[in-house]
Amino acid sequence: MKMSYVAFCVVLVLLLGETQVSTGITCNPLELSACASAITSASAPSAACCSKLKEQKPCLCQYVKDPNLKKLVNSPNARTVASTCGTPFPQC
Repeated sequence: MKMSYVAFCVVLVLLLGETQVSTGITCNPLELSACASAITSASAPSAACCSKLKEQKPCLCQYVKDPNLKKLVNSPNARTVASTCGTPFPQC
């Protein structure tokens, strides 16, 4: 079941494409794929995950507003990963 959930998320992300934010960062939820196992299984996030999460922080509110991503990005595990990485989830 975990694989089908991750596969669903990857397909969903590919369909959503990329968006630019005013800071020049390319908002691409696929960049957070390094965090997928930490979010779905509540395991410790990798250094790559934390790096990408910090890079994509300006995009998190945009992801939460997207009905296709909201459930994953706004999940308790995702918030725990953000906290563990030292990237507090922004107030949206």
